[in-house]
Amino acid sequence: MGYVIQTEHLTKSYHTGAGDLEVLHGVDFALEEGEFTAIMGPSGSGKSTFMNILGCLDSPTSGVYRLLGEEVEKLSPDQLAERRLHYLGFVFQGYNLLPRADLLENVALPLLYAKVPAAQRKKEAQEMLERVGLGPWSHHRPAQVSGGQQQRAAIARALVGHPSLILADEPTGNLDTQTSDEIMALLSGLNDTGITLVLVTHEPDVASYAKRLTRFRDGLLVEDCPVTDRRRP
Repeated sequence: MGYVIQTEHLTKSYHTGAGDLEVLHGVDFALEEGEFTAIMGPSGSGKSTFMNILGCLDSPTSGVYRLLGEEVEKLSPDQLAERRLHYLGFVFQGYNLLPRADLLENVALPLLYAKVPAAQRKKEAQEMLERVGLGPWSHHRPAQVSGGQQQRAAIARALVGHPSLILADEPTGNLDTQTSDEIMALLSGLNDTGITLVLVTHEPDVASYAKRLTRFRDGLLVEDCPVTDRRRP
């Protein structure tokens, strides 16, 4: 298996009125195809900044980030947008669904950006909704379904372009315990099919579904180890 993600001596600094603030300090990290890691750490630890860099939503100040063997820093803005569209799937805490579009239209949105023909978009989006258990709700708007169903739709949207990597940022943060377990069972099942996953969470119970734990503190990667008592659905 090859590496989906590799970082070498990755740093990130922000300019502030008091001078430069370095929030990542020389992070070395690698993730192989099919792995599932949970990123944890207190607020201000650098984990969200690291996740944004992995998602090509931000760029490092120094160091190297390779996505599928390609140095991201050498790509143009258009090339970065193309990589986000075709290589990455995003799942957010707030679902980020369009309220006036039904679930089918929301899931099909990445295919619209990829200029997939309308009939194929509809077919593939419906298949993905059925995969996450939402087939009968495809023509419901987000406000007409539960929070858990909205997150399932967001996961279907992340998957519809068949990305190499799913980045999930606090995907259970707005959900109750039972629904959180259902979402994590879904993500674990997707990983079992070979999909590579990176999950940011504050919750140890959620992190226990992952195969690997990556912990940040004060901008440093301080722990990277297998999950010994992995929780299974």
